[in-house]
Amino acid sequence: MAKLSQIKSFLDKELKIKSIKDISRNGLQVKSNKEIKKIGFAVDGSISTFEKAKKQNIDLLIVHHGIKWKKQKYVELAKRREKFLLKNNISLYGVHLPLDAHSKYGNNIELCKILNLDKTKKFGNYHGVKIGYSGIFKKTTNVNEISKILNKQLKTKCNIINFGNKQIKSIAIVSGGGASATEEARKFDCFLLGEIDLGSCNRARDYQLNIIAAGHYATETLGVKALMPLLKEKFNVRTIFIDNPTNL
Repeated sequence: MAKLSQIKSFLDKELKIKSIKDISRNGLQVKSNKEIKKIGFAVDGSISTFEKAKKQNIDLLIVHHGIKWKKQKYVELAKRREKFLLKNNISLYGVHLPLDAHSKYGNNIELCKILNLDKTKKFGNYHGVKIGYSGIFKKTTNVNEISKILNKQLKTKCNIINFGNKQIKSIAIVSGGGASATEEARKFDCFLLGEIDLGSCNRARDYQLNIIAAGHYATETLGVKALMPLLKEKFNVRTIFIDNPTNL
């Protein structure tokens, strides 16, 4: 059994939650259970996820998309979500951009590992901070081969938008809704992200840039999963990933 305060302090420091400007109120968002035996990990802080956490007897839930934001929208729904957690004695820790950007446990570095990239570098400027990565393939490949790997590893179905070179050596990566980095990605052979909007898709066509949209949800399962063995070993707690996909 571990103390909630100890886990919070460790995560705050390890994930450097104060180092990146974010619209999310990163950190402990709902404080309920002080003694932690079992930690759940999920992408989204939604009531459907919380219901699954309740069934799994979760004491602390760590999510990528929390319920508290600096410009809070859907206030009534946020209150309902917090009320559910408090009623069921579940604490909530949310970590957004710091988990995208993290060099060891982040969504984007995990995607680099899946694709076995060389020469990985920070990429994807977002309010002055680079939250993604770029890299080089060990041998020349193509969008279909890349998508096969991602489909298998992420259990997703990639949307391929083939506007560029058939042979791919370099790739830029921003998990989730990373379409704002489309212009920055044009110097690479391919841009991997979660989802893309129409305007960014048209810019990619004009830049002759290949796009692989692997799913907002799927590309952001990796960071929370990477935290699981870390906390299990550090605090001697049980850990479980709570899968709650939306097909987006």
